[in-house]
Amino acid sequence: MSINDALRKASEYSQDLVEISPNAKPPVCKIMDYGRYKYEITKKYQEARKKQKASQIKEIKVRPKTDTHDLETKVNHIEKFIANNDKVKVTMMFRGREITLMQQAKDIFGKIASMTESFAQIEQHAKFEGKTMTMVLAPK
Repeated sequence: MSINDALRKASEYSQDLVEISPNAKPPVCKIMDYGRYKYEITKKYQEARKKQKASQIKEIKVRPKTDTHDLETKVNHIEKFIANNDKVKVTMMFRGREITLMQQAKDIFGKIASMTESFAQIEQHAKFEGKTMTMVLAPK
């Protein structure tokens, strides 16, 4: 059908001529209400977005002198976050002269990595930036 005939027929039904598939040979058009068509497309898009789950990055803060029991508590929190499919960023802040405790910091990150290896994988290994050291854990 020619474009002029299709437009005439659409105006008879007081509808719009909507191009559905412009890449097809010949292009596919429908006679319909364009406002309703746009509404249906946005509804499909919103439904698709609702089904997607974006993982968040949760943050756990530790110190260079954090004790083992406190670490176990932090690891329990990490396990809960990982169970929710969230990534966990473990951050260690250094204040003042604590910057000299670099070996203890690496040991603590090693303990955390070994305690979480059954349910999490290291996405980003311990990295030192400024006065902070960070490591990112992700679900297995």
